[in-house]
Amino acid sequence: MRNAREALTGKWGLAVGGYFIYMAVTILVGAPDDIGPFLSLLIDGPMLIGLSVFSLALSRRQEASISQLFVGFNDFLRALSAYLLMILFILLWALLLIVPGIIAALSYSQTFFILAEDKSIGARDAIRKSKAMMNGNKKKLFFLSLRFFGWFLLCILTLGIGFLWFLPYIQVTMAMFYDDISGRSLPPNTTNSEPQPN
Repeated sequence: MRNAREALTGKWGLAVGGYFIYMAVTILVGAPDDIGPFLSLLIDGPMLIGLSVFSLALSRRQEASISQLFVGFNDFLRALSAYLLMILFILLWALLLIVPGIIAALSYSQTFFILAEDKSIGARDAIRKSKAMMNGNKKKLFFLSLRFFGWFLLCILTLGIGFLWFLPYIQVTMAMFYDDISGRSLPPNTTNSEPQPN
């Protein structure tokens, strides 16, 4: 979390603008009553790849741009397949009990970072790779997510305005978590020099 704040120093304007555009697109597309849910299914996968590319660029202090949010549409079918498979697997486990559903969501949480990094990997293989990467790391991610709960409550007290800063903060933190468990070294100048869920 500290490293995420450092990576966002001097980039908050770009980050807030990028995440605002991401939320605006996903909300507006899903707004129509009749076809909104269907349209959301179509665009959420590509948008999540774009969000992952954007977040990784910010976290690694690389050049980030708003256009990165839409790069997932260049690989539409792979993005859509990964999104639909993830939803299917998580729902199937959630039908058993809530806890297996949460474990499945944690297991597959790195899928779109993997797709953003490796254009050659297929949707199902990315899900499998995410599951393998999260072996032994699910508890770490769960407790990391809990640390954002207080920030979430504060954002509610600001009538939602705080979410403009909260979303970049949590997403860049998750990008750094991905780099951590994938074995990638931290960016320079940081403080620190179906599948079955397990």
